[in-house]
Amino acid sequence: MSLEDHKLKVFCTVAETKSFSKTSEIVHLTQPAVSLQIQALEEYYETKLFDRTSNTITLSPSGEVLYKYAKYILALYSAAEKEIAKITGHTKGNVTIGASTTIGNHILPNVIFDFKKKHPKVKMNIFIENTRKIMDLLNTGAIEFGLVEGEMSKYKVTLDPIIQDELFVIVPPSHPWAKRKVISIHEITKEPFIMREEGSGTRQVTEKYFSSKGVKLKDLNLTITIGSTESIKEAVESGMGISIVSKWVIRKEVKYGSLVPLSIKEGRLNRNFYLVMNKNAIISHAVTEFLTFLREYPYDELFN
Repeated sequence: MSLEDHKLKVFCTVAETKSFSKTSEIVHLTQPAVSLQIQALEEYYETKLFDRTSNTITLSPSGEVLYKYAKYILALYSAAEKEIAKITGHTKGNVTIGASTTIGNHILPNVIFDFKKKHPKVKMNIFIENTRKIMDLLNTGAIEFGLVEGEMSKYKVTLDPIIQDELFVIVPPSHPWAKRKVISIHEITKEPFIMREEGSGTRQVTEKYFSSKGVKLKDLNLTITIGSTESIKEAVESGMGISIVSKWVIRKEVKYGSLVPLSIKEGRLNRNFYLVMNKNAIISHAVTEFLTFLREYPYDELFN
């Protein structure tokens, strides 16, 4: 991408985030450098591209016109990149992903490692946060797509279920339930319970499941709220309480016997992990290749 094309990318990012500070984080430039890029475009076109007030930044009429054509130009560059890559067989560029903690810590590293073996010239940038924060990053344009779990209905994005998951109650091997395979919700409410923080996709799906079975949050013996699945596993292993987590996060613990997974008698706690993208997003060839790899990946083999 030439310097002029980069100016258009910076301009579009400011238009979409309505923030010079957020743009500086996304395009890896200082705020003064972002301002200079916009100033250079305004000097070239001899017009203001943004209307700035104390609190907001909006496109001027000229800015609206440039934004429409800039998006078209950047889409053409992306299309050219894809066509040339088909001929040369070379895939390069950047892929910026946001992943919720379960996917980001326990699934994505394997996928990225295998993808990089196939496409070593692609640079991967990963943000790992809870689902709510990943959706915020997507909305501000800081990431190209997200991999999340949880309730998505309030977000205006494209959703593609990509990986299946099941959640289990976990107890230490010393727990009286450790010899069992199934436990009832009524029994769960009587045990000290460890929960993920608000904004976590795992917490959202757990609360929704309990609610569907007539159990409210206040009915649980909630003793600790923790913002880390790793810390939850440690707390359960040490006997501080029980919890509910994804099958993906306890692969090693179940294999070595430090945690015991139990199904819930009233019905399995299943969910999907979703690929989320903004509608009409311009996707580079590198992103396209990674998304194809992601969709075709043999996830079940990670349990072998």
